[in-house]
Amino acid sequence: MSTLTHVITFLSNERIAIFFRFVVRLIAVVAAAAVSPLSAQTASPTLACVAPLGFARFDIPLRRVAERISARQPVTIVAIGSSSTFGTGASSPAMTYPSQLAVELRALLSYTPITVINRGISGETAQEMLARFDRDVLAVHPDLVLWQVGSNAVLLGRPIAPTGLLITEGLRQLKVAGFDVVLIDPQYAPKVIAKHDEYDINLMVALISTASRDMHVNLFQRFALMRYWRMTKGLPFSAFLSKDELHMNDWSYGCIAKLLARAVAEAAARVTTVR
Repeated sequence: MSTLTHVITFLSNERIAIFFRFVVRLIAVVAAAAVSPLSAQTASPTLACVAPLGFARFDIPLRRVAERISARQPVTIVAIGSSSTFGTGASSPAMTYPSQLAVELRALLSYTPITVINRGISGETAQEMLARFDRDVLAVHPDLVLWQVGSNAVLLGRPIAPTGLLITEGLRQLKVAGFDVVLIDPQYAPKVIAKHDEYDINLMVALISTASRDMHVNLFQRFALMRYWRMTKGLPFSAFLSKDELHMNDWSYGCIAKLLARAVAEAAARVTTVR
């Protein structure tokens, strides 16, 4: 075989190889496009932030926040809680719900300086949170306190009723100090609802609801929202939970931050409108 023949054969083979590489890449692109958003969302969620009507609205106006906004003064928010506040399951500190809440509120209230302070500590119960109220909440003199509570008492098998008394005492302290308050109840997740076939968690959710009503503070129903995602919208737990089947992920932290921001802005605007 001549040198020319070798060259022609090599070029032909090279063209064939390039063609097959192109086909393989094309197949990969088509396959990736065929994956539904639901199955791919753990890597890059594309779901809309969905919620029942009323989940972005609080019953009780946020008067202190409204006063600060009307006076064009900065608004300080303290988020106290356990791992869901700290941000376990988020890909970075910027993706925790307090961090995303700050971003959402700054977009909605562009003329108001917003500071959201994250005071979440993983594993804490209501008793441990209450013990650090003076240092981590009262000393900051916030305008709004977001208190996420209840999950760890259920996970640790603690008696539910004493937690209710602690929550009521904590709310009393926050109201005496003059802060606006929002309670956030536990997450709807396999490791939480598995406790006694949901009996303990349902009791805790009901207790927190009762405490918020008796103390006249707003409640963000995280448990009902996440159950709505699972039971009504049919989302798999992997869509809104991290792999540990307990903590939220970037998408769910972001959705909760978005709904909270809307509720806060609306509840503050309602006070201003009434005036």
